[in-house]
Amino acid sequence: MDKNELVLSPNDQQKHPPEGTVIFEQRKAVNAATSERVHEGDENVERGNWSSKTDYLLSVIGSAVGLSNVWRFPYLAYRNGGGAFLIPYILMLAVAGMPMFFLETSFGQFASLGPDAVWKAVPMLQGAGINFVVFSAFDCISYTCILAYSLYYLFASFQSPLPWAECFSWWGADETCSRTPKDPLCNFSLDNGYFEIVNITWLQTNNESCPNGSEISIPHQGPSEQYWDKVVLRRTSSVDETGEIVWYLALCLLLAWLIVGASLSKGIKSSGKVVYFTATLPYVILTILLIRGLTLEGASKGIEFYIGIQSDFSKLAEGHVWKDAAIQIFFSLSVGSGTLIALSSYNKFHNNCYQDAIVVCVVNCGTSVFAGFVIFSVLGHMAHIQGKPVSEVAQSGFGLAFIAYPEIAVQLPWAPLWSILFFLMLVTLAIDSLFAVLEKVITILLDRFPKYLRSKRFCLTIGICMLFYLFGLVSVTQAGIYWMHLIDNFCIGWIPIIIALLELMGVSWLYGTNRFIKDIEMMIGERNWLFWLWWRVCWFLITPCLMMVLLIWSLTTFVSPTYGPVEYPVWAIAVGWCMTIVCIMWIPIVAVVRVVQAEGSTLWQKISAACASAPDWGPYLEQHRGERYRKRPDSRDASYGVQLLATPKM
Repeated sequence: MDKNELVLSPNDQQKHPPEGTVIFEQRKAVNAATSERVHEGDENVERGNWSSKTDYLLSVIGSAVGLSNVWRFPYLAYRNGGGAFLIPYILMLAVAGMPMFFLETSFGQFASLGPDAVWKAVPMLQGAGINFVVFSAFDCISYTCILAYSLYYLFASFQSPLPWAECFSWWGADETCSRTPKDPLCNFSLDNGYFEIVNITWLQTNNESCPNGSEISIPHQGPSEQYWDKVVLRRTSSVDETGEIVWYLALCLLLAWLIVGASLSKGIKSSGKVVYFTATLPYVILTILLIRGLTLEGASKGIEFYIGIQSDFSKLAEGHVWKDAAIQIFFSLSVGSGTLIALSSYNKFHNNCYQDAIVVCVVNCGTSVFAGFVIFSVLGHMAHIQGKPVSEVAQSGFGLAFIAYPEIAVQLPWAPLWSILFFLMLVTLAIDSLFAVLEKVITILLDRFPKYLRSKRFCLTIGICMLFYLFGLVSVTQAGIYWMHLIDNFCIGWIPIIIALLELMGVSWLYGTNRFIKDIEMMIGERNWLFWLWWRVCWFLITPCLMMVLLIWSLTTFVSPTYGPVEYPVWAIAVGWCMTIVCIMWIPIVAVVRVVQAEGSTLWQKISAACASAPDWGPYLEQHRGERYRKRPDSRDASYGVQLLATPKM
């Protein structure tokens, strides 16, 4: 029976068939246009495949191992009990990280489709594709801005002394800038009843003390902090004051997009080679920094503070510790963003996706722990020099990357070298993540419009880079850091959790766990029931329940974001919630449209029809479809019993 002659029966056919039901005709149309960019070893001559397994693994590791491994995990570890934090961290990896990672990579590899078209498995959830594109826009704005900051610091590091080494007047340091905090003044009451402002030296000379409540603190900023605010950001006082575009950051942002666009000009064939440098260099630099850090005086104090004798196992009784572990695992593995589905869709059909999931998850978590030793060895040295406890110098996020570490670098011999290495590492980490995000967007568009776009991939890549560059200009204004912080709180932090929960519900509850397991076995071979027991329980029960608890907890404990002491106005908070809504609203909108368009006399019949897999769902290539997908209809195997009837040839 010719597969082009399969049609839906009148009883089960939707009024408007899902996109892609004519995919076989589309494949013929784009075959010739794509032949020039496909290598002879490619299994899929239309979409292409990774040139080697190493290309894929390095790309996925580069996507998963990102900035959060370096500047967030070490801080969370010290804040949540030191080494004790590894217990909830590893448990969350087992019950949330690995199951989601395995699910997404298997899903994309099975269908050889991106994070939009793959939802032909459950058409009711195809709005996720639009969600991924909108979310990627915010994600790109965030990552490219961090990349622009890192590039600026990288270029600024090629001078000695480093510009933030002292409060130099040439970059505009003011009277509040000082390497050491200034002593407070005292509003001292004299014998004649008058008051006089005196300093600590005067009090000590006259054997006097400052009465309680009479101390006057003097504003103070270290040179690295003031350089970050006044030179790099040129930060205004609030988000209400947009200011002008910081031209040198705009140029760094342009350079960032030129690097990413050039690397993705030929798709995975070019980016798969670039990651040999960008995915491995961070490990080389981390190793060099660790060796240097361990030789510094006071490093042992930082290491002990990280996971040593100060580990506090009583912290495990606090709920927020488990929440922090779950969120860190979730975001560091890039699940719920569509990236893993996009990258795995270029695998060969019989690639061992199970083995890949284990390897990448272990490498990712090992990198986080390894980075913690690097960061806290140098923080221990910084605390030793300043005579402070490690807890007072430990920071995360922007504070660690662009204030604390630059401050550490200037205190080391050959300061420019260590600064260059650190910011080069940040650049490569950000570039790897951007490769994956942009490849996801391109894959979605190519799968949606293969006939028109697949032969124009280079132009599409350039166009997307230009568009996202224009969107990102708001992040390099003088109020850009406020917008970055707002996006991070309302988009980057919420959307992947919601989408991951919907993915789990769609695959496990609507598509069917048993059916999904059979799909995976078509790729990696049959396994016994004991092998699947853990994954089945996680996909169907443990992981979705955990995601639901995490989402509800995050909502109920939400606190309006601030940037240091600067509070956001009401309108900015409202804009933040609007960004969240814009990112997630497409799934319910498309779901309602699918239900309305579906055939059926009752609401339940319409929902069932909207959830039924599309007629052409299954492995992309005919030789992989097997009996399960070659002879549809098999209502017992198809979701909700979609039936296909053969029409007679004319």
